[in-house]
Parts: sequence; C-alpha cells; structure tokens
Amino acid sequence: MAMSDQVTESDVVIVGGGPTGLLLAGDLATAGLRVSVLEKRGKESNLTRAFTVHARTLEQLDARGLADELIGTGTTLAELRLFGRLRIDLATLPSRFPFVLVTPQSQTERLLLERAVKAGAVLLRDHRLTGLRQDAEGVTLQAETEQGTVTHRARYVVGTDGVRSTVRELLGIPYPGESVVSSVLLADVRLERAPTDVITAGATQDGFGFLAPFGDGWYRVIAWDRTRQLPDDAPVELDEIADITRRTLGVDYGLHDARWMSRFHSDERQVPRYRDGRVLLAGDAAHCHSPAGGQGMNTGLQDAANLSWKLAAVVNGWAPESLLDSYHDERHPVGRSVLRSSGALIRLALAQTAATRALRSVVGALADAVTPLVARGARTVSGIGISYPARPGSHPLAGHRIPDLRLAADGPGRPSRLHEALREGKFVLISADERAPGAPFSGLEPAVTEPWADRLVHAAPADPHGKLRATVLLVRPDGYAAWAAADPSRSELRAALTHWLGEGEDS
Repeated sequence: MAMSDQVTESDVVIVGGGPTGLLLAGDLATAGLRVSVLEKRGKESNLTRAFTVHARTLEQLDARGLADELIGTGTTLAELRLFGRLRIDLATLPSRFPFVLVTPQSQTERLLLERAVKAGAVLLRDHRLTGLRQDAEGVTLQAETEQGTVTHRARYVVGTDGVRSTVRELLGIPYPGESVVSSVLLADVRLERAPTDVITAGATQDGFGFLAPFGDGWYRVIAWDRTRQLPDDAPVELDEIADITRRTLGVDYGLHDARWMSRFHSDERQVPRYRDGRVLLAGDAAHCHSPAGGQGMNTGLQDAANLSWKLAAVVNGWAPESLLDSYHDERHPVGRSVLRSSGALIRLALAQTAATRALRSVVGALADAVTPLVARGARTVSGIGISYPARPGSHPLAGHRIPDLRLAADGPGRPSRLHEALREGKFVLISADERAPGAPFSGLEPAVTEPWADRLVHAAPADPHGKLRATVLLVRPDGYAAWAAADPSRSELRAALTHWLGEGEDS
C-alpha cells in the first residue's frame, strides 16, 4: 500500500470508537480541543454485548444532556433478584435515576457519537492502528486504511480499543489475569411467552440462564451450559441456547427469530498502570471482568468522565501534566473493585462445587439478614457509592459524588440543577452566601471568581437555608467535590480556585 506524506494533527487521538471513546471525544471537543477518533469498524453496529446502564452512568449522561433520551430507548428496573430470595432494591438509591436501564449498547453509542460529532470531534472509520511512537512533544500513530498507510500526530493518545487493545500491545503493557468462564452464549431473540418478572435469572447444576427485555419486543438472553464447553469460534445454534435456557429457568419461553448470536469467554484482567507517558488507557483496554453485574461499559464510561476534564485542563495549559497521574490513582482502584465484585457474583452463579452451591442457597435464605450489605452493594454496583481519595485535612465532602442539587435559576437559561450546570464541561462553584446581605462574599465574590470565568460556572443552591447554607462547594466537571469549606475567606477561595483551575486570567 502507498504511504501518505500527510500528517493529521490533533490535540488528542482516541483509538476506539465505542462508548468510552465517544464520551471522551465529546467531552474534549466540547472543551475546544482538536480530537480525532480512529475506529477499525467500517460502519456502526447495532449488535453489541452491553445492555445495562447504571445510575451513576445515567447521572454522567444527564450532565451531558443525554440521559432522558437514552431512557426512552429501553426499560427501567427498580429491583433485581439474585439466588432466589435475595432482593436488591434500587428504588432507594439517592439519585434522580434509582434504577438500572436495559437498552442496547448501540443506543448509547448513537447518542454519544451524535454529541461528539456535533461538538467537532472527527470520527475516522476503517483505521487499523499499526504503529505508535511517543516522544517528549507528542505521539505519532500509523494506521492502515483502504487508501494506504496514514499518519496521525497528537499531544496525547487514549486507547479505548477494547480487550484486545492494539494501543496496549504496542506499548508493551502487560494485561495480567485469568479466564473466569468460557463458552458463554449471548443472543437477542423474540419470545412466544413473556416472563412474569422483568428480569428472569436461574442457575442449576447444568448452568445458568438470564433473560432481560429491551422494551421493543426483543430480549437479551445469556446462557451457559456446564456440559457443553466449546471454543469461541464454534457455531452457535438457537436450539442450543433454548435448551440450556429451558433447563436453567424451568420454563420454555419459546425463543425464536434470533437476530444475533455469539459465543465468548470472559476474563478478569487489569493493566498495572493506566498511563504510559503521553498515552493513557480506558475501558476494556485497561480492565475487563465477568459480565455479572453489568458493570463493563459503565466502568469505561466513568473512566472517560474522570479523564476528559483532566486532559482538557492539561492541553489547555491551566493544569500541570502531573494531573494526569490522578486518573490512574482514582480509577485503577475502582477497576480492581469491579473485578472483585463481578468475580464473586459469577462464581456464585456458576457454583461448580457443592460448597459454593450451598453458599448461594444460604445467601438467598438469609436475604432479610443481609439487607444492609445488599444496600451497600447496590450503591457500589450502581456507581453511586464510588468516591475518590482527598488530601489530608480536606472537608468531608471532598472526593465524594455530589448529588443533582437544585440550584437557584436566577435568569433565563440559567441551570436549575447541578447536572445542567455541568453540561458546559466546567467546574461549578456553589455558594449560598453570594446573595446574602452581609455574607463574606456579598458584593465581593464576582471579583474573586472573574479570573476563572472561562472554566467556572457560578451558582447558588435553590434553598439558601438548607444544608449548604454556610458551605462553599467546588464541584469537578465529573460531578465529584474538588474542594469545600465553611465560611471561607476570599483568600482561601482564591487559593482553592488557583489549585484546581490554575492561574486565572489577569490574576
């Protein structure tokens, strides 16, 4: 093939156009960066494995104006049942989205792609990465296309190219771990008889079966037959899926008209580091785990939300490059936790030994006794319970997720909720003092915050007498508290803004 002399210049090149890469691309383009996405697929696929969107991910999508439309594409579930009597009540989650959404991954990709392209990101299909070289100033990539070899140059590169990541392989980063389960069957089917429960799951000595509706007449089925372990490339027949589903669920639902079937194996793996110089890894390129709990795509999307504002801050020149190290520091422990929790669930579901099957029965029988533990697990799996380490001596809110606070919408177009305020991709400063007569910032605060007007949204809580009455709160673009203080002085506020947002204009 011919070699192209033209080099495409970008601030950031993202390798992989799945949900993780597309959310990242949309965020970076919204922040004004030149972003290119290299995708090896020649066209969009509407047949994908992921189908659950958890509460914290929906909050992140809400902060980008996408959640309500995505919810309209699927089915919401406020309760899950495991191992018979074990009930996970999601309706008690402290979120605007106290449920899990069941919708095809293709719907999530579609909305994220539309947002990214509208913001200015460039999606380049049929680009297969073949070379990667980084230096002190940036990264040079080579990719094979139908027209030949093309070269891309960027200040930073992010690999979101999945379990078989070419970016990771070219960097020589190990991907240690092990295979958890093999010959798992996936399919999208129609049913002659709809289940009585929204989510249907069952496990026997033969294996396990799972059914979930997309809301449009199609169902996702996941099945595993302990007695029929075949390689991933072995042909899949609908009769095979119907048979193990019938044996594990105890009912013949009449599976028919499969639009897609696949056989795969599931690994538990995680890279030792998420950053290598000017190249970072996110999503399945950095971690993979069993499908139990439906956390794969969600973890990747939250990786992207954590990384995007940091990359934007560094590229735009108001944060030191060391800020990128905090991406690994914050997200690597989350990935490790997901590996452990999903691994525990899949091992209980498989129950290959009598002792494990007995444990599964005990867990179900003690459902009422373990309710507090189950509630904690729901917060963890949903992402609501995730927090990040804060500096010693920080306010108790620092590092914690901030809920969708109601804000004082004091003019046309002003945000009425925190998630609306976050849609600009900026930090949000929330203070009840700013309009209170005699308060520390009364008549003074605009002068304090003005140097950071290009990277900061300033708002007040809707209830100035509520819990945040005396608290000034700085929220990161990913919805976590960067800093908080009770009745801080102007110099304390200025110091916090400088630390998190860099030197302001004319400051």
